[in-house]
Amino acid sequence: MKQAIPTMMTYINEEQEIFEKILKGYPENVPTINGKNWLILATGSSINAAFSAKYYIEKITDVHIAIEEPFKFNYYEKMRPEIDVVIGVSQSGESTSTINALKKISQEHPEITRIGLTGKVDSELATIVETVIDIENGEERVGYVTKGFSATILKLMLTGLKTAVQANELTPAQEAKELQEFQTAITQVPTIISKTEAFFDRWATQFVQASRFTALCCGSALGAALEMQTKFCETVRVPSQGLDIEVFMHGPYLEVNPNHQLFFIETNSPVNDRLLRLREYEAQHVKNAYTVTLNKSKNERTLGLDLAVDEYKAPLFVVIPFQILAHHIAEALGNNLPKRIYTDFGVAMSSKTKPGDYA
Repeated sequence: MKQAIPTMMTYINEEQEIFEKILKGYPENVPTINGKNWLILATGSSINAAFSAKYYIEKITDVHIAIEEPFKFNYYEKMRPEIDVVIGVSQSGESTSTINALKKISQEHPEITRIGLTGKVDSELATIVETVIDIENGEERVGYVTKGFSATILKLMLTGLKTAVQANELTPAQEAKELQEFQTAITQVPTIISKTEAFFDRWATQFVQASRFTALCCGSALGAALEMQTKFCETVRVPSQGLDIEVFMHGPYLEVNPNHQLFFIETNSPVNDRLLRLREYEAQHVKNAYTVTLNKSKNERTLGLDLAVDEYKAPLFVVIPFQILAHHIAEALGNNLPKRIYTDFGVAMSSKTKPGDYA
């Protein structure tokens, strides 16, 4: 019997299982990082995952995290003297720019600890670092990553959690509380999926008419907004962007027209009032504005996840609706996602060490 070709939804539906496996393996499945100034090198969805975990890690432990695109860092940036740990993130382990940047750092700064976070522990990335962290996302043979992205966030967050506990910056009781909050929210992933499916069905006609999508957020949800941008560009193939509201309010707000569609990501931030005021203002100028919130739904344009997590854990969960919407809107537009396009791009542009193993 011929095996069904996996889709984005195949792997989105596996996210709860992957999260629970990662959480069950804690703390043995992540290292303690001895260092106060981390540099994370990543690109694509991996850099979005890094931004998704950054603020959680910095909140719970005395660590400062800088995040850079490896290609730009390799050629134009200077290594700051305070950096004591470099983490290269690549789900495939085949990102050429990340590998090259790590090699250069190894040669020029051998005193700096080098860590690789990857879903392929036998990849080239794994051979050029001192410590390898397995993302534990399993096989993902679709070019538009979902569960690997989400698993990367959780692995980074748990690495920060273990580091905080080992440095006596969190007590065992506080650690247990954090783990329980993760576990409780993870049990709600199937509900998040079903709520998003219903939300798509309600607004599908409007979604397929959009000339542009924009996701707007406050600080800690930046990685989720950026991943919305990445996923919608990859799959929906309509101009899309993800921005912090302050960036949006200093220029990009001027491009808005009634055919644009806006998503507001509400995570109970201290500056949430500013997000709500912006939503009220833009509702006067945009026909289709929606909200994804940690709270309960207040109206039909709000996708309420009803999750008891703080804004720092929120990126792990608020991104799931955008993964689903990316797939569903693309399919509704007739984009044949299982049919790969530009299959020679990675090798032609040397952005990957070899072609991806796609279904």
